[in-house]
Amino acid sequence: MKLILGNRNYSSWSLRAWLAAKQSGLSFEEIIVPLFGENWEAQKDENDLQPSSGKVPILWDDEVVVWDSLAILEYLGDKVGADRFWPKDPVARGMARSLVAEMHSAYADLRQELPMNVRRRVEGATISARTRSDIVRILGLWAEARARFGKGGPFLFGSFCAADIFYAPVVSRFVTYGVKVPGFAEAYMEAVWEHDWMQAWINAAEDEEWTIAQYDTALTG
Repeated sequence: MKLILGNRNYSSWSLRAWLAAKQSGLSFEEIIVPLFGENWEAQKDENDLQPSSGKVPILWDDEVVVWDSLAILEYLGDKVGADRFWPKDPVARGMARSLVAEMHSAYADLRQELPMNVRRRVEGATISARTRSDIVRILGLWAEARARFGKGGPFLFGSFCAADIFYAPVVSRFVTYGVKVPGFAEAYMEAVWEHDWMQAWINAAEDEEWTIAQYDTALTG
């Protein structure tokens, strides 16, 4: 298999697909495509990126091609078993699927105002009321998951699962923009941030030389 990713520093959806691939336990080749670089328009038309119209991430598995991070996670779950990605308890699994789906489809204000930027730290940022509303909603979901299903470990449903994969970029955003969170969320964020796979991604992002100006100047406090 080969997984085509965007810049590690900026591409939240690439992080999700990469974490899903790591969670699968399958071997895969990583190919990084610098987003919005000098050759970006030409690269979008290359064979490996054509099925997704140039969007990343995209997974190739022999003749199978899957794009969109949630589709990639589900495809990998079909290959190795869904229990590797989702809680076994059906009640917990129902909530985990809902959290993932909501993250996949919602929080437009959070995404736009607080773009992922692993290397950056912003102090004193003024966050809009609409983005604050997104943050409050996410913290509420984290609190409920941890309270109901988190007794088996430090992650949302105890063990690391699809929900943590999909909220990992949110953890990164909260770190970048200094979002104040309650103690339980601090502990959860630390568990995600210190995860071996997350640390590997962070270290690789810090080594990248590519920059995207619009994301490096967002929400300057």
